[in-house]
Amino acid sequence: MKRSLNGDVSSSVARCSAKPAVSAGVVMRDRTNYNSLPFNPKLRERAKELRKAGNLTEVLMWQQLHKKKFRGFDFDRQKIIGNYIVDFYCVDCNVVIEIDGSSHDEKAEYDRERDDFLEGLGLAVIHIPAGDVLNRLDEVMRMLYDHPALRAPLQGGE
Repeated sequence: MKRSLNGDVSSSVARCSAKPAVSAGVVMRDRTNYNSLPFNPKLRERAKELRKAGNLTEVLMWQQLHKKKFRGFDFDRQKIIGNYIVDFYCVDCNVVIEIDGSSHDEKAEYDRERDDFLEGLGLAVIHIPAGDVLNRLDEVMRMLYDHPALRAPLQGGE
């Protein structure tokens, strides 16, 4: 399934995790789901190269997501999951965000297989066209803010 600004939502969507654990005053990353994801160590160097190279749309998006700027959620960039490297992974919500540039036009089958694999792990996958990041970043961030897969956890038993 392809998701965009007007897209649909995966049926595997779950609420985001609650407050992070604090140990000796240091906020600890919840690694429960993180460590249970399959990981191909042979992709480690490629993921590092992709992070360093950073195309413009990914850099713009990363500026919005890193350091918990978006809803206080913890994101990774160029995260290895199985035999794939995803653009962004939200540790708190088990959500993958993919920025789809022109290279994705010829890789529809590959993208479909990757999405099926990721959704099989219980991850929600959100696709955002690169042109939207470049030309309508505010709308993209509003869509993500309202996206059911990235909803903040309920507070105080609401």
